[in-house]
Amino acid sequence: MTERWIAPAIAACLALASPGWAAAQAPAEAAAVRAPRVAVTKHEGVFNGEKVKFTATVAEVFLNDAAGRPAAAATTIAYVRNGVKDPGARPVIFLFNGGPGASSSPLHMSALGPYRRGPAPPGDRSGGGWIPNTVSPLDAADLVFIDPVGTGFSRPFPGTNPQRFYSVSGDAQAVKTVIATWLKANRRETSPRFLMGESYGTTRAANIARISQDLPFDGVMLVALSGEVSGREMPYVVALPTMAAGAWYHQKIDRAGRSVDQVFAEALDFARTDYLEALVEGGSLPAEKKRRIAERMSGLIGLPADLIVEKDLRLSKNDWMFNILKDRTLRTGLLDVTVTAPLEPGQDGAIDDPALGVVPKRAPGAPAAPPPSPAALGAIPSPAVGRYMIEALKYPAGDEPYYGVNFAVNAAWDYERPRTPGGATGPSAFEALGQAMRANPKLRLFWAAGYYDLTTPAYSGRYTLDQAGVPAGQLTAAYFAGPHGVYDHDENRARFAESVKAFVTKKP
Repeated sequence: MTERWIAPAIAACLALASPGWAAAQAPAEAAAVRAPRVAVTKHEGVFNGEKVKFTATVAEVFLNDAAGRPAAAATTIAYVRNGVKDPGARPVIFLFNGGPGASSSPLHMSALGPYRRGPAPPGDRSGGGWIPNTVSPLDAADLVFIDPVGTGFSRPFPGTNPQRFYSVSGDAQAVKTVIATWLKANRRETSPRFLMGESYGTTRAANIARISQDLPFDGVMLVALSGEVSGREMPYVVALPTMAAGAWYHQKIDRAGRSVDQVFAEALDFARTDYLEALVEGGSLPAEKKRRIAERMSGLIGLPADLIVEKDLRLSKNDWMFNILKDRTLRTGLLDVTVTAPLEPGQDGAIDDPALGVVPKRAPGAPAAPPPSPAALGAIPSPAVGRYMIEALKYPAGDEPYYGVNFAVNAAWDYERPRTPGGATGPSAFEALGQAMRANPKLRLFWAAGYYDLTTPAYSGRYTLDQAGVPAGQLTAAYFAGPHGVYDHDENRARFAESVKAFVTKKP
């Protein structure tokens, strides 16, 4: 592995202006802040059995405030295959995670990047190292990971108000600017291009597609779709199949030789038919029918029928998480229902999710305390990813930490809804995506979901896409026996990467 530093004149091209929110370009203003940081290293690896030489480039894009002054730097981590005869014909994927306030590190260092996090040696408290990710799709497509402002090494500049970047529309416009800047700086405007977002990143991807008539994409990839499910019935309906998958995993139901796929499918059919009908009947539902429905639910999701009747058939996520393993004084995770932790008083079910791992375990005998707020948690560093960026990719971060997730950004987020010119509420991001796909039959959508994800349940994602009118013929759906990060196990990682590769290389 070798390295070189790009000259300031070349680095400046990474801050070219683009439509919408322009990247910073005025030399005097940019100099008043500092020059964009850029590092380039050469690498070689074997991916999917093919030897690949590639260049890794970590670079900042400066983003302006409303007055045209540099207000923040967003960082891209790009991996580009060397020696490609026609780069303009090679696919490029732009990837980000969600939060809001999450860096791209899960997709980058656990799923698709050329290196992934490896186990820490005994006694090593640095968070571990990194190892080759032999299933990365880098043999077939270039990868550009984006850390939005406030995450990773991306920061607002001192003295600026970052709220501009912490909203649905502002965030989408900023990330779109980063993408347009990268394409222009690297002369890749003709390349087939794809968006990939995970969790809230699915909403970001849909919103970028909404505002990108001047920057069209060939495909959008959504992982753990953050669905928009409301009403008196559907929030319970979409969660029930995931509860059934969790009960299957923890052996709280009779498996009867069934796989998790079969149990999920059976619960989905029940949820969309008899269960939905019972919820719609509401107070008109006869007591004997309610009992029959509760008994059927009990056999699927593992909770006592009496509790289900007591809850009027409407079980919250906490109802399931806090009761399914209550006999063992355990609760499950939310992002991953296969993860467990002690069941304690005062748990809220979300910020103290053991699968999230940001709230320290309570010491034995310590009094119960309410979980901290996102704002109180603030930015959570990821030392292992920071070390990788600095040591392997030679990024000049100095003593700045790499923020894996920033809960202060999450707490400040403005979940605005788009408005029409007349002031009415416009279509949601996914409704707009459905409209765009119906208008453009060549625009394709990939969606991946995990059976064990109760944060964004699998059927919640499918229901959202169906109600948005996404044409079935343009949708590729992939289900995994996995959590929110569907790629978190070796077998799933390989199948996920293979699915992504197949999607971006499919001929129109």
